[in-house]
Amino acid sequence: MRSDYLSLISKIIFFYSIFYVVMKIIAAVGGNAPYANLVLAVPYLAFATVGWVMVKKKSYHWAYVIAGAIVISLVRYFEQDWMIAIESYFGG
Repeated sequence: MRSDYLSLISKIIFFYSIFYVVMKIIAAVGGNAPYANLVLAVPYLAFATVGWVMVKKKSYHWAYVIAGAIVISLVRYFEQDWMIAIESYFGG
């Protein structure tokens, strides 16, 4: 039963990461803070890549779930501040 939860939560993080990367790329191509959107997509791209490997191998780990929950929460909480800081750094 625990492995069912682990599998489910891992797949949720994996698919959310893919969705977030796609949305950030669409926003960057659309001209909405391109540097910030691309930089903020990087952690999700890493989680999508690791998640893809895990789904292919059908081998899941709680570290992925815990790290995913923490990183997703932090990025979503600080997203607006980081977008402003990144855009001002790159001169946008």
